[in-house]
Amino acid sequence: MAKATLYVCTTCRKGTADVPPPGARLHAAISALQAQEGVEVVGVECLSACNNGCSVALAAPGKWTYLYGGLDPDLHAADILRGAALYAHSADGMPPWRERPEIFRKQVIGRTPPFPEKKTA
Repeated sequence: MAKATLYVCTTCRKGTADVPPPGARLHAAISALQAQEGVEVVGVECLSACNNGCSVALAAPGKWTYLYGGLDPDLHAADILRGAALYAHSADGMPPWRERPEIFRKQVIGRTPPFPEKKTA
C-alpha cells in the first residue's frame, strides 16, 4: 500500500491572535475526518510558510514533496485529504493535474524533488 505523510502546521496564524490558531483548527478539522488508507496525518509546529496562512506539506519516499498554503480551516479539510490520497496512490507524487483538488492546483508554495536513491557499490 502506498504511504504518504500529510504534515499540518499547527502554529500558522497569518496575522491573527486567534486561540487556537488557524493552523491548529485546520489540524483538528483534518483529524476529525477519516484519512484514506496510506495517508498519515501529522501535526508539526512550523512549516516556515507564515506569510501564506495555514499550510500543509505532503511527503513520501521516492516522491516529490509539496508545500501548500492559503488554506482555510473551515473549508478545505476534505479537499486536503482527497488530495493527500491522490498523492499517496501516485507513483511519483504527481497525480494527474485535473484530478487534483483546486487548492492543490492553485495554492502550491513549492515542491522539492525526491531524494536520489543511494548507490551501492
